[in-house]
Amino acid sequence: QVQLVESGGGLVQPGGSLTLSCAASGFTFSTSTMSWYRQAPGKERDLVAVIGSDGGGTNYADSVKGRFTISRDNTKNTVYLQMNSLKSEDTAVYYCSTNIWRFGWKSYWGQGTQVTVSS
Repeated sequence: QVQLVESGGGLVQPGGSLTLSCAASGFTFSTSTMSWYRQAPGKERDLVAVIGSDGGGTNYADSVKGRFTISRDNTKNTVYLQMNSLKSEDTAVYYCSTNIWRFGWKSYWGQGTQVTVSS
């Protein structure tokens, strides 16, 4: 079955950096677009970054442009989110996600990893 497992979250001071990882299995990772979302307490889940199957076609939310970088390693079935210059407003649970065609498009999500930016 499809599995997405995020890791790398934690507590970091403002201005610091973190790299999140998402290990994927149960589908053809190398042909799948991958995304990172985040959800802050009391807010909706928002798209943070997207990456195409070949590593191109990256796109970012305006709030993270120039600070976050999404990348992938198709040999390891893993997608990454490098986060620099972190701000308190980046505090959220971060999820990786993909959409897979199985008699219709279906969205799959990981369990999420908590990122807390605080001094």
